[in-house]
Amino acid sequence: MGKRIKVEMASRIKNLPPYLFASIDKMKQKAIKKGVDLIDLSIGDPDLPTPRHIVSAMQKAVENPVHHRYPSYEGMLSFRQSVSEWYKKRFGVKLDPKNEVLSLIGSKEGIGHIPLAFINPGDTVLVPSPGYPVYPVGTLFAGGKSYIMPLIEKNAFLPDFSSIPERVFQRAKLMFINYPNNPTSASATLDFFKEVVRIALKYNIIVCHDASYTEIYYDKKPLSYLQTPGAKETGIEFHSLSKTFNMTGWRIGFAVGNKEVLAGLGKVKTNLDSGIFQAIQEASIVALNTEDRILAKIRDTYKERRDILYNGLKEMGIELSRPEATFYLWAKTPSKFDSAGFVAHILNKAGVLVTPGNGFGSPGEGYVRFALTASVERIKEAVERIKKII
Repeated sequence: MGKRIKVEMASRIKNLPPYLFASIDKMKQKAIKKGVDLIDLSIGDPDLPTPRHIVSAMQKAVENPVHHRYPSYEGMLSFRQSVSEWYKKRFGVKLDPKNEVLSLIGSKEGIGHIPLAFINPGDTVLVPSPGYPVYPVGTLFAGGKSYIMPLIEKNAFLPDFSSIPERVFQRAKLMFINYPNNPTSASATLDFFKEVVRIALKYNIIVCHDASYTEIYYDKKPLSYLQTPGAKETGIEFHSLSKTFNMTGWRIGFAVGNKEVLAGLGKVKTNLDSGIFQAIQEASIVALNTEDRILAKIRDTYKERRDILYNGLKEMGIELSRPEATFYLWAKTPSKFDSAGFVAHILNKAGVLVTPGNGFGSPGEGYVRFALTASVERIKEAVERIKKII
């Protein structure tokens, strides 16, 4: 072979930690290669199929040649109108579909891009930890600095704003929050959201609420940040069709709220992507009009799984709370294990894969996350296997 160029990554790539779920996937493939009958409870990817009526709408829309050309950057107005109607029906929140709704290629894309619109090198972003890894990664890509807000049990896994120094609030330009929470499965109260609004107005901080899990609940319906007085004046909310309608592979979501913040995000997007395939948007309009009985059936499936796994782990002496929302269980590791050690132990001895809590940030050390994305039979089997090796 002749000469070749030397490829050197940019510092923003060199400074990246390994992406958590890519690492988990490697562990999974390695176990499968060994012939392990693996029960995968690690990644929040619904195992249930997209409801049939949504798939049928997509099949019909794909055949329409109108959708074979470039889509609009901000999303079809008909899709954005459906989002605003859904928000009004679900949360009682009024949105102008023309400038208070923006389509996204999944909420992850919007979350990753929002710092590029508002963060200059050296600016501070308030980031919850443990939390979705994209919050600090998007901040890093924009040249910003993450200030970690630890989510710990004694504070009900809500940030303790009283512990954040005044100088940090004064430097902060943006704050990420996420409820119902991934990975802890905690829910937020209206009082908490009111405090977020107060802080945002006092220090001029843009609030980005990741609300991807509001529709996976068991008893009480979770709140939208935008239901809080002053919320639309302080920020935006990200939503996704992925978890609600079992559409993770479809890659469609939306951001709603403050029109100036959405305009900034939209400007980034017009320069970096060309919008969402319109057939997917057409099918998503049908999804947003899904009868609640269909969604209730999905929630009931997760509830049955939650109860089996929660009761099984509790009987083993593992400490955890029964989640009110999300399809995750956030469990303390037995005292003789750290997060990574416990994950390795149950993978090697029981063939069950879960996610180490410290992969979501150092405050997650001492925990693991179980995802309810396997059948009742497989969850029962996982409980029996773990019971034998604890």
